[in-house]
Amino acid sequence: MEKKLILYYSYTNNTKKVAEQIQKATGSDICEIETVKPYTGDYNSVVDQGKQEVHRGYKPAIKPLSVDLENYNTIILGTPVWWYTYAPAVATFLSEYDLSGKTIIPFVTNGGWIGHTIKDIEKGCKNAIVTNAIDIKFDTDKMVMPESNLEKWIACL
Repeated sequence: MEKKLILYYSYTNNTKKVAEQIQKATGSDICEIETVKPYTGDYNSVVDQGKQEVHRGYKPAIKPLSVDLENYNTIILGTPVWWYTYAPAVATFLSEYDLSGKTIIPFVTNGGWIGHTIKDIEKGCKNAIVTNAIDIKFDTDKMVMPESNLEKWIACL
């Protein structure tokens, strides 16, 4: 039987809300990618820090996952878009964990433009199948994409 894991990083909780919605609908296991040192400061200072980190290719230390990835065939991977790519914590995850042979289904949350996030996930998931990605746009903490679109995507998982 195929086992699925919802694995996500969230700074503003938008990605977390979507991950929890997927979990509620599918009953899949769920796990959060957490940085060892949380981001602090107001939103704009974290955005500036994130921009610098993305441009430097910085990978913050992350806490060990609370699950064993070997137990899952499919990973539903959630990330916010930080400067047109995935968040630095996801960069750390992709560099530290081997996803070979797994199916990766990305969901990305953003407040503007997705940029090259999906292509970067494909590059970062060596020897894995990346499929059925979805771009979920938010305006601050309100999802802009119609709820029915997200529900249709979840139903295909």
